[in-house]
Amino acid sequence: MYSEWASLSAQITANSCGAQCFSVLNKFPASAGREVVVSVVKQLGTNLGITQNAEPSHLVKDEEVKWCMDVICFGLSLPLQEHETIKDCVNVYCEWLTALHPQPRISVPKPICEDANLYARQIINHFHNLFVPRQGESADTIKRQAVLCHRVLRTLQQTAQISQLMDRQTWDTLLLFLLAINEILLAPPTVKDDVGDQLCERVLSVLFEVWLLACVRSFPSPSMWKTLQESCAMWRHRVALVDQWNRVNLALTARLLEFSYGPAFPQLKNADEDGQLIPIGMSNDCVAQTWYRFLRMIGNPTALCSPHIISKSSHFVQWALTHEKGAETHQHPCLQQLPQIFLNAMKGISSQVDAFLGLSKTSLIGLTGGGARNAISSSSTTNAGSTGTGSGEGSAPAPAPTTPTSTSGPPSASSSINSLPLTSMGAGVELAVARPKCNSILHVFHEWLFEAAHIGGDTWRQNRKKQACEASKRPSSMIMEHRKGSISLSQPNSLNDPQSLPPTLTIDKYESGRAEAIGTLCKIFCAKKTGEEILPVYLARFYMALQQCLKITESRECDETLASILLHSSDLFRLDLDGINVLLPGFIAALEIVLPDKDLKLKTQSMVFNRTELRRSAINILLSIMVLPLHYQTLPIRDLTCETSEKMFTFIQLKSRLMNILMNALQVETDAQNTHMLLGGLLLCVQDAVTFEETELGGGNANLSHNSSGVQHHDANLLSSACSERSASLVSAGTASLGGQTTATMGAGSGSIRDTASAHDYPSLTISDDMSFEFGQELEGVTTYDNAHALFVRATYLVCHRLISSWKTDLNVSLAALELLSGLARLHIRETDALECKRAVKWICDYICYQCSRPPPAHSKDLHSTIVAAFQCTAAWLMQHPYLLQDKDCLQTVLEVVELGISGTKSQSKGTDIPKFKDEKELKPASMRVRDAAENLLTIILEQVGYFPSECGPESISSLLDELALMKHCNSMVPAAAASSEQAIAKFKYFVTENSTILALLEEPLGNDQDPQPTVTLLIRGPFGRHAWTMQLRHLPRSKSGIKYHAINPGRPIPMNDVTQRLDSEQKNFPDGVDKVQPCVADYSIPTIEQMREQYGTAVIRELESLLENQSIHEKLAWAEADTSADSLSHAQECVPPTVCHEFHAARLFLSHFGFLGFETRNPQNPAEALGNPPQRPLIVLDTKSAAFAADLDRLDKLSARTHDSVYVFYVKSGQTSAQQIIANMGEESSASHDPHFASMLQTLGWPVQVSEHSGWTGFAHNSWSLKGTPEEQLKSTANELNYNGSQRVLYWADVSSEIAFVVPTTWNLRYNSDTCDSGSISSTDQIGSSNVWTRGEADSAAGLAKSKSRNLSLELDTNRRDVKEPVPPTRRKGNVTKPTLLAQAPAKIFLVWLESYEDYLNFPLEDLLAYTRTGEELQTQQLPRATDCHVIFVHSLLSGLLRVKLQGPPGRMSFATPLVDGMVLSRRVVGNLVRQTALNISRRRRLDNDNYQPPHVRRRLKVQDIVQKYKMDLSEADLLAHLFQRAI
Repeated sequence: MYSEWASLSAQITANSCGAQCFSVLNKFPASAGREVVVSVVKQLGTNLGITQNAEPSHLVKDEEVKWCMDVICFGLSLPLQEHETIKDCVNVYCEWLTALHPQPRISVPKPICEDANLYARQIINHFHNLFVPRQGESADTIKRQAVLCHRVLRTLQQTAQISQLMDRQTWDTLLLFLLAINEILLAPPTVKDDVGDQLCERVLSVLFEVWLLACVRSFPSPSMWKTLQESCAMWRHRVALVDQWNRVNLALTARLLEFSYGPAFPQLKNADEDGQLIPIGMSNDCVAQTWYRFLRMIGNPTALCSPHIISKSSHFVQWALTHEKGAETHQHPCLQQLPQIFLNAMKGISSQVDAFLGLSKTSLIGLTGGGARNAISSSSTTNAGSTGTGSGEGSAPAPAPTTPTSTSGPPSASSSINSLPLTSMGAGVELAVARPKCNSILHVFHEWLFEAAHIGGDTWRQNRKKQACEASKRPSSMIMEHRKGSISLSQPNSLNDPQSLPPTLTIDKYESGRAEAIGTLCKIFCAKKTGEEILPVYLARFYMALQQCLKITESRECDETLASILLHSSDLFRLDLDGINVLLPGFIAALEIVLPDKDLKLKTQSMVFNRTELRRSAINILLSIMVLPLHYQTLPIRDLTCETSEKMFTFIQLKSRLMNILMNALQVETDAQNTHMLLGGLLLCVQDAVTFEETELGGGNANLSHNSSGVQHHDANLLSSACSERSASLVSAGTASLGGQTTATMGAGSGSIRDTASAHDYPSLTISDDMSFEFGQELEGVTTYDNAHALFVRATYLVCHRLISSWKTDLNVSLAALELLSGLARLHIRETDALECKRAVKWICDYICYQCSRPPPAHSKDLHSTIVAAFQCTAAWLMQHPYLLQDKDCLQTVLEVVELGISGTKSQSKGTDIPKFKDEKELKPASMRVRDAAENLLTIILEQVGYFPSECGPESISSLLDELALMKHCNSMVPAAAASSEQAIAKFKYFVTENSTILALLEEPLGNDQDPQPTVTLLIRGPFGRHAWTMQLRHLPRSKSGIKYHAINPGRPIPMNDVTQRLDSEQKNFPDGVDKVQPCVADYSIPTIEQMREQYGTAVIRELESLLENQSIHEKLAWAEADTSADSLSHAQECVPPTVCHEFHAARLFLSHFGFLGFETRNPQNPAEALGNPPQRPLIVLDTKSAAFAADLDRLDKLSARTHDSVYVFYVKSGQTSAQQIIANMGEESSASHDPHFASMLQTLGWPVQVSEHSGWTGFAHNSWSLKGTPEEQLKSTANELNYNGSQRVLYWADVSSEIAFVVPTTWNLRYNSDTCDSGSISSTDQIGSSNVWTRGEADSAAGLAKSKSRNLSLELDTNRRDVKEPVPPTRRKGNVTKPTLLAQAPAKIFLVWLESYEDYLNFPLEDLLAYTRTGEELQTQQLPRATDCHVIFVHSLLSGLLRVKLQGPPGRMSFATPLVDGMVLSRRVVGNLVRQTALNISRRRRLDNDNYQPPHVRRRLKVQDIVQKYKMDLSEADLLAHLFQRAI
């Protein structure tokens, strides 16, 4: 930089020799000179005003002043024993220097005041004598000398700051003086506690600070800068040099950033005293010039790694020559500080790089301490609010999104760099938006950083040998290097044997600095923006450096370099860096050292770093490369250093190693957040493998993925971790082929049951790309170990095992594990073994049992949340594997857990115990939430397993029939009258049973039924939906009742003509021989009539006779009347069959047959059944005459039995920051320019449905859950295929317990939302039940809030009924469930944002886009969503075709759900599935975290109870029976 300029080194050398500082008194004996000095200086000192009042000086002529100065010059060189005299000399000169001040002291001689600059230059030169080290002085006298030197330095610095008179010559003299005293003090080898050691830091700081001042007042010439650079090269063995250099550089960099990037750029925070280093008047151009010159001042820092170069000066040579035992110059003890000096220099450079990247940090004030501190510490901390845009963009700084790994703000300014918290360059670090390009930073620092990164590597050793070889061939005159010569490593270093270095200076001692350098390079390359180009030469050198640093030693230890690379390379594989994949084998080898082992093997125990952060950063790297093997398949990975193809890997060969790293890392991980990330990565791997085998391999080739021998061998040890050698041997062995040699085929078995059960007409939700033909060959052998089935088995076993053993006490990890198990349950793996699935369900049930059995102090909201999640996970497994319920053991296990959840205990604690019946148990569930979840699982088992989706499709688990639809098919209904639901409801009878189920009974047969059987049609509205049934009472099965058993005219039988003769005979009451029998005493026990007359009198007998006579007369009259009537036998007509009965009172029959009319008798002994209490009737009659009944019934139908969520999808083109621009992207004219992968992703999110025909959740409260066929406005179809804004079409997905709508908002959504808000068309009480976060209704909201918190932890049981045999139900709070209550948590909004440019996530206008995402529920909840509560899933398409994920959300404990993890890289084939699962899991977690949330079936039950309270009829038993005999209108 200054090669054409002359150096002033000779002048400094002259000053050092004292040529200009000789006094005439040197010609005389020392004692004579001392006496002159003592007498003269003492007299001069008395006039200074120190001990007495100052007086004007008597020196009025130049000659007088010069003579006195000659004396003082000699006095400054006196031995230190003359301390008082020297002190007086210093005082005199310091006073005289005030001549340069605006107000000189009164004691300054007049000639000096008149020509201050001339005399000041002489005084400054004379001061040199004071700083010359005296030999053989004691420590006390050295300290006294140091005190005087400090006084001089302080005076010179103060004079330079306040003087307005100094000319350029004086400035140059001052700078040269400072260079000279630094040279004389610092150039010699360091000797502890000598004057140079004591003054080192002070003289350097004054030199640099005065130099900065000179840059403003009198900018130094290039010769002066060259001299400074050459001088600094001679002081590099001093620790203080690099410390002061860092200090000045950071202060200049802070100013440089201010005017280069504007106020929005993150400020570089330095210590207060460092902020004052830069003079106030320094212009921007001057700052830039000074910054670059100071940066280059000490030359290439890598020279610090070569003691031969540092020790070339004559001072070291002199030490070596005078050493008693003889030594080389590079063996001086002071050089043992070089590794620490090198580390400090690298940290300083790293700090500057951080500043340019926008990382808020603290100045390196603490680097001046002594002792080697080998520490891996990042030179930056993260400030969550430090991101912003540059001044050129003219926009305000955007707040940094909060992520789960965000760190706190910067520490105090006085903290050392080694105390700064360690932060990996992962998801927790936000770079400045307006940061310079990577090329710009590398142009400045690349030479030093690349050379430092190679220190000690193979390339470095080869270069050293080459240079030594070249140097040995040259003449000796070529090797001799000038004292101030080049300091670059490119020159021959020395002919000395490197083996002669002391053990403390071997190249491995410089590893800390090398680690800092390679970590800084990683930070620079990780700062690449979307679309930014980096010069190929930089990429090549970076890759070479990384490959050298990633080489693993035989001991397989983690050194500082490896740790630094992993800590700062989290984003390296996510940035579209050209050719980055050549480093994949090296990074995988590094991950195999760090992640699989519980105790990390460190190369040196002095390494200080956060192991959790190191593992987290390694996991981030792992998550970004997991999908590469299946994405690139057979593509070879070239070796950078080897040109032959023997070492060449293909991507697919690395898959086994990646899986082993992931599995083993998950097995030993102890940090909750790291475990969360690994679980997300595990589901990604299994999902990707399954989808790959479905789409890429196809039906035929998929068979090779299950080799029977391979799987059996593997199942023996599911957690075995195959090393890379085994994986490689599997690839080369070729144990399987693409032919028909495999045994597993598609056919009958557990797999076929799944295929049949799920064979619903769903659109395919996967993307299929063409597979290369050669890929089948690469799968040979590997697939037996890490195919989808093997991964499924390993993942299930590992996660279940750790869930039971280690994770059960951590809420977030438990939830993530259960989410992963739910995701695994949904995978369609053809070879799924029923035994594996059964084992998984058994372990989940064991987990529930363990959690429920924990002691009462452990029962908290978090614990119950994990139990609820486990019940949901069990439901997912049973729904996807219905054949499990055919297994007796599995069925018993599941039902026992359901019983445990509902009642709190099991009927049989052990298999040998006597079962305990329901009426003998007390109902004590763990909490109401747990009971609700268990009830839900029980209903799913009984109603849905094996039957979902029903004929209605997945969009509804309820019947699509209601009263109006049924009456349209009823014979008695006039078509014109079937328009209103009130008229249809009038035809039904409504009853409520168990206070939770409404029965609507229609006694008329439907139009398609001709049989006059007792027929009843039921609409059952319960907590879990609406169901329609038709029942008939038949005495014969349908198969035998085809022939009609009655005819219209059966016909008369033919009469018989022969009339038989009838013989008249007398009727006898007794047999003929009765008179011949001898009577006995008993025969006389019945008295005769005569005896009766005698006993009772004739009057009674006469009355009896008259009765008999009257009866005889009446009978004769009746016979006579009958003979004359038309119905008499003489007027007989043909017999006609009776008419068919249509009045069956079918409702009464149904209720009676099903036990609803069993009125139980009271038990007077039971207080609960005393006469004062109303009977516990099984049936409640509803009064349907009220006009509001139909509306309430409709509201109940609008309460879905499943949870519902909405995800809003946005497309952000590069550089867009306003909501209007983003919304306009979905217009018809703009959609053509979209990334084609965006449309593909939309198709995998859900099924496109027409809103007008859809009966599920549509994303809008007003038209969701409407019956098909209801007349709605038919809009014309749109030509835009991506139009899923909810006006006509929407993307929809549902399972048995949840619904989710994916809405792509357009300008229509804003108009619709404003119309809805203005008109208030949706009543605030209409849809409260359908809000995302349902609150438990309370009559008294103030008291209710307090109760609702305790309610989750305990049960409020009725203590008065403990002695009843019936189970005591927990009391559930009742209240007006339609009453709007304030939410404890705002409804969650989930955004899915496709980014063309990744950096645009920082400026995403979340607040403005909320207006486009209204569902109509905000009016009911009385709380609008806030931007801080929103979850955003950003997806950025990489050039490789993969997708990068960025998550942003509120900082809650349970905010971030799996499987997506911040920073994960996905394959396109799985993005839709994983985004959908993540959105569902986010919503589930928010519901679990909300104290006031009620499950859908509880909402419906409370709504039924509300209807009962409003419309029940208090009927007695007689009134109820009478009501049953009355027909509906």
